[in-house]
Amino acid sequence: MSSLTDLSDTLSRSALFAGIEKEKLSGILSFGHHRVCESGVTLFREGESAVRSYLVLRGCLKLTKLHEEGKEAIVRYVNPGEITAAVSVSNGKTYPVTAQSVGPTEVVGWGRETMLELMTTHPQLAINMLRAAVERLDDIQNRYLESCAERVEQRIARALLRIMKQSGRKTDKGILIAFRLSRQDLADYTGTTLYTVSRTLSKWEKKGWIASGRERIVVADPHALVTFAETG
Repeated sequence: MSSLTDLSDTLSRSALFAGIEKEKLSGILSFGHHRVCESGVTLFREGESAVRSYLVLRGCLKLTKLHEEGKEAIVRYVNPGEITAAVSVSNGKTYPVTAQSVGPTEVVGWGRETMLELMTTHPQLAINMLRAAVERLDDIQNRYLESCAERVEQRIARALLRIMKQSGRKTDKGILIAFRLSRQDLADYTGTTLYTVSRTLSKWEKKGWIASGRERIVVADPHALVTFAETG
């Protein structure tokens, strides 16, 4: 389990703790339930009672939702410093999605009563959670508009750019998406087919925009992807 020193960079960049003194962070984290997960572990399932919200400390969570016909759609990825299920837990509702670890992942979770107590003690924490909820709503609205108004290749470009911005790491070959992202995952995230994603990525590889292999994607030319996403 990571120490507070190991997590200092993640916590300092986390919007959840913006405006909260560093010396108070250890106390906030100590109230939570810490858990280290191997890849593929399910933290909670869609429809279950929402008993804990989770802050990702290391690794990544994949949030998925089932369509009526049983097909899985990827709603978003939750990266280090981000929280998920806070609204559902605060309201005593069920989880609207399923959360699964992508690679080795470390999280800390808080139950409803603990969350309410922490937000009362640290009002800035409540403000930050509200901001996070609004940002998630904006993201959902933007993705809905993209699905209605844009061609599928533009959606794939925007999805890669969004994930790159949230989880990218600079390398000598470009910006590496820091977790395993298969072509099927990208298809589920953009609401299209594996064939379409494979065809699109292969075309972009030939142009030198990306490089991919073994569930790893490097964005070699972000500017080209941005231009394509904006103009099609």
